[in-house]
Amino acid sequence: MIRLFRIFIPTSVIALLISELVLIFFCYLFAIVIVPNGADPVVFFLDDNGFGRIAVVTLCIMSGMYLQDLYWKFRIQSKVLLVQQLCLVVGVSFMVQAVLTYMRLDSWTLPKWTMIAGSAIMLILLPSWRILYEGLVLRALGRVRLLFLGSSPLIAEIAKGIADRPELGFESIGYLADDPLQALDPVFLRLLGGVADVKGVVEKTKPDRIVVGMTERRQHLPVFDLLDLRFGGIPVEEAQTLYEKTFGRVATATLRPSQLIFSAELGPRAGHVAFQSFYNFAIALTATLVTLPLMLVVALLIKTTSPGPILFRQRRVGRNGVIFTVYKFRSMRHNAEAGTGAVWAIRDDPRITRLGRWLRRLRLDELPQLFNVLRGNMSIAGPRPERPEFVTVLNEKIPYYRQRLCVKPGITGWAQINHKYGDTVEDAIVKLEYDLFYIKNLAFSLDVYIMFQTAKVMLLSRGSQ
Repeated sequence: MIRLFRIFIPTSVIALLISELVLIFFCYLFAIVIVPNGADPVVFFLDDNGFGRIAVVTLCIMSGMYLQDLYWKFRIQSKVLLVQQLCLVVGVSFMVQAVLTYMRLDSWTLPKWTMIAGSAIMLILLPSWRILYEGLVLRALGRVRLLFLGSSPLIAEIAKGIADRPELGFESIGYLADDPLQALDPVFLRLLGGVADVKGVVEKTKPDRIVVGMTERRQHLPVFDLLDLRFGGIPVEEAQTLYEKTFGRVATATLRPSQLIFSAELGPRAGHVAFQSFYNFAIALTATLVTLPLMLVVALLIKTTSPGPILFRQRRVGRNGVIFTVYKFRSMRHNAEAGTGAVWAIRDDPRITRLGRWLRRLRLDELPQLFNVLRGNMSIAGPRPERPEFVTVLNEKIPYYRQRLCVKPGITGWAQINHKYGDTVEDAIVKLEYDLFYIKNLAFSLDVYIMFQTAKVMLLSRGSQ
C-alpha cells in the first residue's frame, strides 16, 4: 500500500489508474493514425495540438470513471454493468466535445470520426483490460500473506474486509487461537493451531506478516517467540493498525488509551491547527464570494415557497465543547421540532419541505456554514457538529466520543464522505471511528482529499437525508 494524502491507497489501484490512463490515450492516438482526416498525423500532433486534444478526452473519461467509482472496490460484479458504465462515461465525453465545439474551442476537440473510432476501440480494450487485470495482473503483483494471532471480532472483521476487497493486496493464510469458543468463520480464515505453535506454523506457511489481535494478551502472548520471528525478518503488526489500513477508521471496540497517548502521528498539534485555521479562512472567503449569487437565489426560493425564516439557526457543540450557533438554509417546516424536541433526522423525513429535499440532495443547505468558518467556529473539513442534547447522551454511551471535540467541526469530513447520515447510536460509533482516524491523521493533504471527494458526493447527490 502507498500512503497518499495521509490515507492508505492500494498499490494495485495506482497501477490500474496509470495503466488505464496510458491505454485510453493510445486508443485515441491510434484512431488518429488509422482514420483519414485530411491531414498528416505528424502535422496534426506537432502543429494542431493533437496531444492536447487527446489529453482533454482522456481527462474526461478518467474523471467519469472516477465518478462511477471504478477505482474504488474495482472487483467486477457484472461485465454488462461495467460496459454500461463505460458507455455512459464515453457519452458524457462526447457531450463535452460538443460543448467545446459550440464554444469555438476547436483546437481542443478531436475530429468527429477520430472520436468515434477511438471510443469504439476503447470500449473494446478497456473492459478486456479490466477483466485481465483482476484475473491475472493482481495475482502477478503479489499479495502480502497474513498470519493472524488471536480470534477477536476485530480479526474476523479484517479477514472479511480483505476477502471483499482483493485490490488491497492482502491474503489471509489463517489464524492461531487457543479458545475454541471464539472460533472464526472458516469461510474467511482457517484455524492452523494454537498460539504456542506460532514458530512451527510460520516455518510451514511462510507468511509475510504476523498480525496480533488477541482479546487477552497477559500470560497468553508468546512474546519471546514473536521477538525471535521479528528479529528473523518477519514484520509483526497489531490488528488495530491493519484495521486502519483496511477500513480507513479506528476500531474503538479494541482501542486502548495508550495507543492514542503514545501515538507519534496524532494530528491536532498547535502548528497543524494554526495552519488549518489559515487555509480554512482563505478557502471559505473565496467560496463565499463565488457562491454568493447562488445563495441569494436559494434565499429567494425559500422565502417564496414556505413560511418562516430563510436561515435555520441551531446550537451545536464546537471545539473543546464550546457551544456556537450554526447557520444553514432552512430545509424543514418552521418550528418542525415544536412538538418533539431534539430528534435525529430520518430518511424521507416528513418535516422537510419540497424545496428543502432538493437543497439537501444538492448540499446547498450547507452553504451558510461558510460564515461559521469565517467566524472561526468551524472548519471546511472536520467531524460533524452535533447538538448539545445528543453529545450528552453519546458521551455516556460511546467511549472516546469526547475526544472528537479536540478539533473544530467541519462542513464536510472524513466520516461524512465515507458513511451515510447517522440516525442511530450504532451509526454514531462508526462515524466516531472515522472521526478519530481523521483527527489522528490531521493534515492539509487529507483536507484537500476530503474536499475533492465531497465534490464527487455532491455531484452524485449521495448520502442526503
